[in-house]
Amino acid sequence: MNFVPKKTKKKIVSVYKTLYIKEELVKQIEKIAKDNDTSFNNVIISMIEACLNDNKK
Repeated sequence: MNFVPKKTKKKIVSVYKTLYIKEELVKQIEKIAKDNDTSFNNVIISMIEACLNDNKK
């Protein structure tokens, strides 16, 4: 899967959830966020959306 974080979208209705993530995954996600000048949250949401879209295909 070729993943590219999406640009931050306009504010939309959202909910707050808590995830427990392995420390190594956090480090990898933080690097992706830094490399793409975006937030950790945006990377996570972009990954989830990409996986869900791939699943539809």
